[in-house]
Formats: sequence, structure tokens, C-alpha cells
Amino acid sequence: MKINKIILNRFKRFSDLTISDIPETAKLIVLVGPNGSGKTSLFEALNHWYKMSGFGDPGQQDYIEKKDGAPTTGNWYQNKVQIEFFNNQQFNQEQIRGKFYFRTAYRNEPDFTVSNLNKQNDPTKNVKLANLMQNDMTVSENYQRLVGQTLAGVYKEKNNLKTVEQLREELIGKIKRSLSTVFEDLNLSSIGDPLSNGSFYFEKGLAKDFHYKNLSAGEKSVFDLLLDMIIKSTFYSDAIFCIDEPEAHMHTRLQSKVLKELYNLTPNNSQLWISTHSIGMLKEAEDIEQQNPGTVVFLDFDNRDFDLTEVMRPTQINKAIWDRFFDLAFADFAKLIAPRRIVFCEGTSQGRRYKDFDAQIYGKILGQKYHDTKFISIGSSTELENIENQSIKMVSNILKSSEIVKFVDRDDKSEQEVQELIQKGIRTSTRRNIECYLFDDELISKLCEQQGKAALIAECLQAKNVAIQESVARGNPADDIKSASGKIFTELKRILSLTQCGNNKCAFVRDTMTPLVTEDTILYSEIEKEIF
Repeated sequence: MKINKIILNRFKRFSDLTISDIPETAKLIVLVGPNGSGKTSLFEALNHWYKMSGFGDPGQQDYIEKKDGAPTTGNWYQNKVQIEFFNNQQFNQEQIRGKFYFRTAYRNEPDFTVSNLNKQNDPTKNVKLANLMQNDMTVSENYQRLVGQTLAGVYKEKNNLKTVEQLREELIGKIKRSLSTVFEDLNLSSIGDPLSNGSFYFEKGLAKDFHYKNLSAGEKSVFDLLLDMIIKSTFYSDAIFCIDEPEAHMHTRLQSKVLKELYNLTPNNSQLWISTHSIGMLKEAEDIEQQNPGTVVFLDFDNRDFDLTEVMRPTQINKAIWDRFFDLAFADFAKLIAPRRIVFCEGTSQGRRYKDFDAQIYGKILGQKYHDTKFISIGSSTELENIENQSIKMVSNILKSSEIVKFVDRDDKSEQEVQELIQKGIRTSTRRNIECYLFDDELISKLCEQQGKAALIAECLQAKNVAIQESVARGNPADDIKSASGKIFTELKRILSLTQCGNNKCAFVRDTMTPLVTEDTILYSEIEKEIF
């Protein structure tokens, strides 16, 4: 089921609004615009149509009808909202039920524990929300519904040969998998005892049986959205899913993961409509469109006069939308929070082991003196050198008062390539890679002295040279200390009998070697000069 066209007549703030030309391929419709521009009112219109057409419930006139002084003729609720679906689909009252799914922006259920079970009715058989101002609590309801499905599964003959573990995996496995795509360290472990301490319990780090109430607001918000989509999917298998501000309580990176998962949970024959102020969600929507062309469109509510006749058509994301979105998201605060300088360096913000590695190193070395500088890992050398890099342009446009510095490793770049990069405003390290600095003879000597083992300096430096020779024998350049760094780390740890210095090479470099680069070292002056 997919919407093609919507017409609103004197509905809330809209005098005469037509939204048309929504492509049939669109699976995700993103509503963007400032607060008070009408995004939630559009969802109210869809909810009104659903209640009126499916349940004969017109709602409250003083809440729905626009108060513009115009006379009302006939029944006030007639033709307030008209919706056209693709393939000219027509539905009777019974068929409409279960075709619209709504979540308000007020989703808050901080705690619950169940001690007795109540049968949960089919959610498509009644109206859940009179309006989108209501607090939308679903977690405890979905807990009872999940337990009910579990009990029903036990008594189905088709499950006779299944183990308890298999049956449990079928019932909560999808929830666990969905949650794991968003969180790296939060796992649903059990549903407790429904007759005494029924709730959702999690594993988080070393903590076991972590009660739902102990989750953070952001974790609860994510769990609520994913749980409800999964539990209700059997009831809303062909529907319009409307979620108002799904990003509530979440940080930017989490927001993007949640939108991707909500998109994947939405059936292909359905549409997911969201309203958002989130840069994370807007960027993720753009990425989804790039991966699945034609499936994402935007409705821009900004700079419109809804007291007049307005026609709104979907658009793909473009520079104008981004610029307006940044203005809305940051406004004058960008100048207040912007660092004086931003240094884009190589590395990735993804994964665990190498996450933001270069940025962390430079931040540890130079951060105390240059506290107004932010180091950001932006990708490979090629991505950083690309003058059209969207991430760099995005930050540059937002934080216009910040000086932007681009810094890349020398690698095998010729002198002419270095000069060409300088002309592009990109600075290059003198040495091949960051390991060349952090396994420098000066630092290895300082490490020995710090450990009270200055007598072992020569042995440590010899071990480093042997590791480099072995790397060269493997076909690596003599100045490629990165290729030899694993062996250097192992030998330094052995010779100096180091403990709690880092479990792997990356941790050792970050936590043991980097703090040795202080302002009194030659190495510090070299790095400082190259970057600044």
C-alpha cells in the first residue's frame, strides 16, 4: 500500500495543500522543515483520515478544523483529507483498518514490570491514538503481546519437534538481531518470569540481567521503536508507517543506524514516513537513496505559506535542502560551539580496532596546547585529497568560522605530488606514516628511561632495526615502519617486561608511546610544524 497524492482542505494550519507526484518506488518519505512548519500536522491529517474512513471517528472539530473565519457547510469533517493510492486502490471500512501505523514524538515508558498477564487485542481493530499529542507507550504492551505469542507457539502442533531454544529464537531472535545492528554492546537476553518479574532483560558489557528500567533514554527509545515495528509487523504487513521525530533522545551516529534499521523493517510494499530535525537521519536517508535509487524522497515544509494554496512535490536531497537543514539545526550556535581549527586526517570512524586512530593520536599529542583544535578522521588519503568530499564540505559549510586543515601521510608520494597537494591546501607529513613517528628512536629511548631501564636502550633499538630488516625482506620499503610495527611492539614488550601497556599494537601506540611525545621532544616540534 502506497500513497500517491494527499489533499488537505482547512485542516489545522493548512488552507489548501496538495502533495502530489509521490513516486511508486518511494519506500521512505522524509518530512523536513523548522518547528511549527506543519510536519506533525500532516501526520495528524493521515491519522484523521484513518480514523474517519476506518472507524467512523471524526475526532474533535476544534482541534482539526482550521480557524480562519471561513464558514463551514455540511458536515465539518467531510473532505478535510483526501488520499489517493497507487493503482487506484479503493478500500471499504474493514479493509482500511490496519493500513496506517502511527508513533507520536512523545514515546516515554521509563519503567515497567509485569506480575500478571492480560490478553492483548489485535491493534488494527481499534484506534490507538486520538491525536499525535498523546504519550505513546508501547513497550509493556508489546511485552505482554510477545509473551502471548510465546504461549501460543508452545501449543501449535507444527512446533512439536522444536526445542525450547529453537522456539525462543523464532520468537525473540528477530528483535535480538535488529537490536544488534544498532548497538555493539547491548543484547536482549530474556523476558524474565511474566508472573513475577516480567520485563525485558539485557546483557551490556559485563552486566547480566540488566533490567529495562536501567537502560538510558536513548537505548529505551531505540528498543521501543524496533520492538514495536517487529511485533506489529504481523498486523501491519501492508501499511503506511508514520513516525514523528524518531531521533528523540539519540545521538547523531545512533540516529542514522536506527533509520537504516527502520527502513529495512518496513515491508517493500509499504511506505515509511518520518519527520525529522536530525542531520544523522538526513544523511542516512541520502545514503539509502544512493544504495537503493528511487526509494527515498523528501517533502520540504520550509518557506511555505500554508494560508494560501500550496502544491508540494517530493524532491531528492540537494544542496538547498542541506543548507536550510544546517541553518535550522545549528543557526547561530555553530559560531559558539565551533572549534577554532579542524584538522581532517586519515583514518575511519567505523569499526573498533582502528576507529579514529590518527585523530586520537594527534589529539593526544597536540590537544593540550591546541585545545581549540578538533582532529577528525575522514577516510583514506584519496578521500581526503578529493576536493569534492561531501563530509568535508558539510563541516566547512556548518562551521564557517573554523579554519580547515587537511593532513595526509607521505606514503610513496613524490616531491612533485607533495607540491601539488600543497597547492590544493593539503599538508603532508615528512615521514611515510604515523608509526614512523611513534616508533622513533627518541621515543624508544624515552620509554626505556621511563621504565628505569636506560641500559636496555641499545638492545631495544637493535630489535627495532631487526624488525625493519625482516619487513624489507618481505618486500616492504625500509621507511615503512608500519609494516614492522607489530614485531617492534612485541620486542619492546618482551625486552622491557612491559605489562598493562596495551593488548595490541594499536593500543600500545596510543596508550604507551603517544604520551611520550611531549613539548620537550624533537618529535613534538616536528609534528607541530607539519600540521600547523
